[in-house]
Amino acid sequence: MSNTKDTTEKLQIIPLGGLEQIGMNITAFCYGDSIIVVDCGLAFPEDDMLGIDLVIPDVTFLKENIDKVKAFVITHGHEDHIGSLPYILREVNVPVYATRLTMGLIEHKLEEHKMLDVVKRKVVGFGSTITLGELHVEFIRTNHSIVDAAALAIYTPVGIIVHTGDFKVDYTPVFGDPIDLQRFAEIGKKGVLALMSDSTNAERPGYTASEKTVGHTMDTIFAEHENTRIIIATFASNVDRVQQIINSACKYGRKVVVQGRSMVTTIDIAEHLGYIQVPENTLIDIEEIKNYPPNKTAIITTGSQGESMAALSRMASGQHKKITIDQGDTVIFSSNPIPGNEKAVTNVINELLMKGADVIFQDVHVSGHACQEDLKLIYTLVKPKYAIPVHGEYKHLIANGNLARELGIPKENVFILETGDVLELDKEEAAVNGSVQTGAIFVDGTGVGDVGNVVLRDRQRLGEAGVVVVAIGIDRENGMITSQPNIVSRGYVYMRDSDELIEDSVQLVTEVVEDALSRGTKDYNKFRNAIKDALGDYIWKKNKRRPMILPIIMEEET
Repeated sequence: MSNTKDTTEKLQIIPLGGLEQIGMNITAFCYGDSIIVVDCGLAFPEDDMLGIDLVIPDVTFLKENIDKVKAFVITHGHEDHIGSLPYILREVNVPVYATRLTMGLIEHKLEEHKMLDVVKRKVVGFGSTITLGELHVEFIRTNHSIVDAAALAIYTPVGIIVHTGDFKVDYTPVFGDPIDLQRFAEIGKKGVLALMSDSTNAERPGYTASEKTVGHTMDTIFAEHENTRIIIATFASNVDRVQQIINSACKYGRKVVVQGRSMVTTIDIAEHLGYIQVPENTLIDIEEIKNYPPNKTAIITTGSQGESMAALSRMASGQHKKITIDQGDTVIFSSNPIPGNEKAVTNVINELLMKGADVIFQDVHVSGHACQEDLKLIYTLVKPKYAIPVHGEYKHLIANGNLARELGIPKENVFILETGDVLELDKEEAAVNGSVQTGAIFVDGTGVGDVGNVVLRDRQRLGEAGVVVVAIGIDRENGMITSQPNIVSRGYVYMRDSDELIEDSVQLVTEVVEDALSRGTKDYNKFRNAIKDALGDYIWKKNKRRPMILPIIMEEET
């Protein structure tokens, strides 16, 4: 295998993404001629990734070992765990195994990408075990902020690996059964080699509250705001949250409008599969909302993270075609800002308040991730020899590792891995041995991987200082300028107010080109570099800016 010691006696665990970040979760488990891949998520672009839509993992390792890859095994249906599948399956087309709702969401993505007919898919029930080469995978019921989340027990010749997926311990879930703690305990009694557990809330003490507590809060808000229209923003994937909002709306005699493409899609899939119950005549089309008084409607919308194109953001900025925020509207943010989104969320809240809305954003959300006491419970039931924290930024992984040590796992048995590390385990020992190629592939529109760091740097520079285009005609054979420099600027200076600067730049470029021609220069690149250097130095001295300079040399005969 790429950059690794080829051995059949050891199990290799290779995170290809998802460590030291929230998002892009994907991990390879390799033994002999068998590789299974747990999850295949995407990440959303950072602020400096200008124009980038999505970020997907580099799966060079999987492509190099394609004959050994048996399947993708998916823990749940969030974008950071399934979002890259349509892109990665084009190059690594192997079967996909997932629970029912998770598969419904995956199939919708594949259908959008016209890949439904070329990808093999298998729905797996909780308690079922699938055989994939030399590895066997059991799906264990857990709770999360999306229904049908699963932990995985991976049975290997060297021992059992338990991967929690994203999880919380919820004894009173809105839909379905509580986490199968009994099965975790039974597997723990068999002897578990390693536990890979969700680290997102590892810094938070205590227990994660049940999703049902949000339902009680929602009921109270509906009761206290009987005379206003209610607009609720939440994650499209949180089916249980949507169910509770619908329950409260029905209880108080309101019709429900759903806004946001991802919200409509998820509710359609969940309702079709029986994961959400919508009473008849509750949902109405956006066109019908005008037929009801405001206090008899509730709007469920996307945009709880301040996304600029989401429905709530467009309502707040007055750009939504159908819904206008009115004085006295009650707007509820039923989510917490994901790290990095705080400013965007605050901007939307401010816009809503300016329009006269009453905004509620406290105590209307519970996390879908295990806090410290929940993590301790799983560690205690599973009793792993090794602890491998996953899913989280570096500080979250460290906090999870510290919990494991508090519970008696020796420091040397806690592995804080980096993306690309190859962790090799057998029945006796575990150690990091080498690494494989990993990284981020940028998706921009329909282009996958055609925008790299060089292009991003150019975009950043264009955004910061603009561009200056210089066009000049020359006759290289006769050593003459055939048409004087024409300079156009965008995002650098306003040209109508910068006549002197432009004239001086034209004069400078003319002198530089004449000098190069007098020395017999014939190479286009030398002309371009001379113009860029001279004009770049002049502009920096003039106003301390560094716009991108694009010289265009046109060959003309005299």
